[in-house]
Amino acid sequence: MSADDFLAGDVTVPESREQSVSLHIDLDKKINTAFPGVVVRKDLVKAVKGNAIVPTYVLEYLLAQYAATDDEATIQAGIDAVRKILATHYVHRNEAELIKSTIREKGRHRIIDRVSVTLNEKTDTYEAAFENLGIRGVRISPETVKANEKLLVGGVWCICDMEYLYTDNYKDVPWLLGSLKAIQLSRFDFDGYLAARAQFTTEEWINLLIQSIGFDPELFGYRAKLLQLTRLVPFVERNYNLIELGPKGTGKSHIYSEFSPHGMLISGGEVTVAKLFVNNSSGKIGLVGYWDVVAFDEFAGAQKRTDKALVDIMKNYMANKSFSRGVQTLGAEASMAFVGNTSHTVPYMLKNTDLFDELPAAYHDSAYLDRLHCYLPGWEVDTIRGEMFSQGYGFVVDYLAEVLRFMRNTDFSDKYQQYFTLGSDISTRDRDGIHKTFSGLMKIIHPTGAATAEEIEELLQFAIEGRKRVKDQILRVCQVVCV
Repeated sequence: MSADDFLAGDVTVPESREQSVSLHIDLDKKINTAFPGVVVRKDLVKAVKGNAIVPTYVLEYLLAQYAATDDEATIQAGIDAVRKILATHYVHRNEAELIKSTIREKGRHRIIDRVSVTLNEKTDTYEAAFENLGIRGVRISPETVKANEKLLVGGVWCICDMEYLYTDNYKDVPWLLGSLKAIQLSRFDFDGYLAARAQFTTEEWINLLIQSIGFDPELFGYRAKLLQLTRLVPFVERNYNLIELGPKGTGKSHIYSEFSPHGMLISGGEVTVAKLFVNNSSGKIGLVGYWDVVAFDEFAGAQKRTDKALVDIMKNYMANKSFSRGVQTLGAEASMAFVGNTSHTVPYMLKNTDLFDELPAAYHDSAYLDRLHCYLPGWEVDTIRGEMFSQGYGFVVDYLAEVLRFMRNTDFSDKYQQYFTLGSDISTRDRDGIHKTFSGLMKIIHPTGAATAEEIEELLQFAIEGRKRVKDQILRVCQVVCV
């Protein structure tokens, strides 16, 4: 495809550099053979991004159209095509007036921008706002909104044909929306995905997933890889509650802002009941009704103000998958991820307080903490360094995001039961937390449901550990309160 068509943890060291390069080449060949057209060389994103503040999945969407191959000549032509598209059609905020002028002079121009929609109740029409272009009040058809409901909550990156038609009526908005296409994969072959998975060993598959995230698997040990993959569990499990606290610079929020068009990253301090759950005055459902994952960035901070009403509703939602709107009870499937930085070392927290020490007071509460299915130990995740990024092939992240979303309908929580049994004294919430983490990791690593007893034991032990970390710290919180 031409550019013109568009207008239509632990660290391990390899035994030797030569061996590492050979393994990379063999795996990359296997990846390209098994998944033609839905994988891309991960270092290409940096090559085309430049100063465009645009999510990775948007760039990889474009690269998948032009450079999803291992042929160097085609890759270079694809990079040039994507660069041309970004230069011509991506809207930089500081060039918004130039793009407006282009639309006016040409009458029609294609743009890439983040679009959000509101309902104008006075005129009973939907109106679109373009974030970087800086224009509002653009009429958009109800059919388009219905087909892309996330436009109504938070906005979506889109490819749009914009038109300009000036009238003498100053009330008329001269900007017209000719067409809109959300930058998301339209369809995929799940059976083909499962069949291709069977061609890979478990180690090869995990390495493929790590490369898909953007990292070089040769620089990560097994546990470090598992920590990275656990960050994906909220995308593949409904109503999964994950918390990760740790040092700065480990990429805690990157997955939720860059990886998937089905996730929404918000600042922990910007959350309201109306934004997250429901606006009682308008009846508008909040983020949990539209997104698969709602992630709270910068969640830690003991001095941060919190809304007690929000905390109470959140606790009920995390436990029961429901929230109230007046007398009506509504349900949703969004998972929640809470990520934040710690200012103290683990030994300091364990000696003086607990591992939830950094949370705001309203969340430093056993009733809230008990709703968390897994505590990912962020202090074990290595600080991101330049050499950690992969130059190998991985899934176009939008493709993997669609696979994970599709598998939310599947439950693998019982896959261990042919080999292992959990103790009868485990509480219901402990069992649910273990089951959800185990099921999520199984779906990510063993999507066919087939795994050896040893592989299942590793994931089950890891899931137990993640929930046990929550439970142990709840006991410490309760001991401090009692004292």
